[in-house]
Amino acid sequence: MKDKSFAVIGLGQFGTALATTLAESNYDVLVIDDKEENIQEIAEKVTYAVKADVREPGILQSLGVQNVDVAIVAVSENIEASITATMQAKELGVPFVMAKATNGLHGRILNKIGADEVIYPEQSMGLRVAKNLMSSGFLDIFELSSEFSMAEFLIPDEWVGKTLSELGIREKFHINVIGVKQGDDVDVNPRPNVSLPSDCTVIAIGKNRDLNKASAK
Repeated sequence: MKDKSFAVIGLGQFGTALATTLAESNYDVLVIDDKEENIQEIAEKVTYAVKADVREPGILQSLGVQNVDVAIVAVSENIEASITATMQAKELGVPFVMAKATNGLHGRILNKIGADEVIYPEQSMGLRVAKNLMSSGFLDIFELSSEFSMAEFLIPDEWVGKTLSELGIREKFHINVIGVKQGDDVDVNPRPNVSLPSDCTVIAIGKNRDLNKASAK
């Protein structure tokens, strides 16, 4: 197992995906949920899987949550359980507690009681999908901030057969090309003097307006 350990509290779609991904990456993962069927489905994939009601006083301590490095409170539909689990994890001294919120009020409450980070997975996914739809030139986009993103787009026709040096990407478009992808192969350190093939996609970082200009070429 890797050194960092996690507790995932709540096994909805988000919690299950998170716990499974962490476990597949060889991390020590404790999962807690109040539904037996959810525990049974994930038990063989994670380190420990326990059925418990996190609203019960002292339950997280009895399960050893105080020993993990990161606790993710992924239950959000039951706000009482979400708040109680977040409070317990913080009181136990878990170094980093991330909590999932369903709306702004829920998120503000979680911040008030000490959550180190509050996330809105559904909202974030909705924004990402919307940006993909609005930016038709992008195959995928990941927002780094309100102003900067990392995007993947088809190589513009006028770039084919030319090198990054010849194109002067940074000077002309004010973006940085950090990868060139052909099929499943990704070159994350593209050489400036190698010609770009016609069947590739480009992965670049920059301001959103500059990425839009470059991908529209």
